[in-house]
Amino acid sequence: MELGNVENSSTTLMTDFLKKCGGYAVVDGGLATELERHGADLNDPLWSAKCLISSPHLVRRVHLDYLDAGANIILSASYQATIQGFVAKGLSVEEAESLLRRSVEIACEAREIYYDKSTKGSWDYIESGNISRRPVLVAASIGSYGAYLADGSEYSGKYGDAVSLETLKDFHRRRLQVLLKSGADLIAFETIPNKLEAKACAELLEEEGINIPAWFSFNSKDGINVVSGDSILECASLADSCKQVVAVGINCTPPRFIHGLVLSIRKATSKPIVIYPNSGETFNAELKQWTKSSGVVDEDFVSYINKWREAGASLFGGCCRTTPNTIRAIGSVLSKNP
Repeated sequence: MELGNVENSSTTLMTDFLKKCGGYAVVDGGLATELERHGADLNDPLWSAKCLISSPHLVRRVHLDYLDAGANIILSASYQATIQGFVAKGLSVEEAESLLRRSVEIACEAREIYYDKSTKGSWDYIESGNISRRPVLVAASIGSYGAYLADGSEYSGKYGDAVSLETLKDFHRRRLQVLLKSGADLIAFETIPNKLEAKACAELLEEEGINIPAWFSFNSKDGINVVSGDSILECASLADSCKQVVAVGINCTPPRFIHGLVLSIRKATSKPIVIYPNSGETFNAELKQWTKSSGVVDEDFVSYINKWREAGASLFGGCCRTTPNTIRAIGSVLSKNP
């Protein structure tokens, strides 16, 4: 589904999509969590992107699981897929770029398979008097520089003085160029941990003349600022000023912090707000595993949904440690309160 050209109003682009979805949209959930559940070993610097090499069929299967659960937006397995990371594993630049494109192609294939097998229940919105298919977008995921480092720094935003604005732009540029031509409907810049990287991504969108929409999603560990300590208001304002950005939000953040963050973001932008928290558990960068803290079960997680919606959010999903059951429960709550 094509959202349109950025010459149009960015707000209108996402607003039209949300209208077709019934006023809100459901984003998918944790990819790595489900890949591991299906038997994938992700103990690797490439993390979930490893499966683009070893088991692309599992990636497709997880996308289908989320579509079956009611997702309107599925994100490609490119969060930790970088040219630099693939080359470090011994692949050529050409092979790395092919895998980036493949991440989006797999998601698009899953969407087509889903549509082909869909029952009447999936043709669930009416446009111009005709029953049409539930709209599904494929978002090309772009993880932060810290995700590439695979040292947990996307959860701190502390890159060191040697990493400049130009460093970050150079890091992201070619991956963005490749993903732009992959067939994705939009670009999702995820887990942005600091204002510097947000600025780098915004400038890249302008410099590269990007002609498909994007969203910026930040992460927080205190419910007030992004993880680096930079102001969420300043970060959201920066995203709001970029004409290619059609939604601003929060991901991979404990559910208990989301409400306040949505209220803060709403002060900085009138664009749609996307939120997809993690389970509430904490990632231990040294052990490279999630540890129990305030993790919540699906029933507790979705109990927040209406509160987040009242605060101003309109796109809802899950991040690390959430599952298709989480997404199904989110859709169920939203459908009861259209």
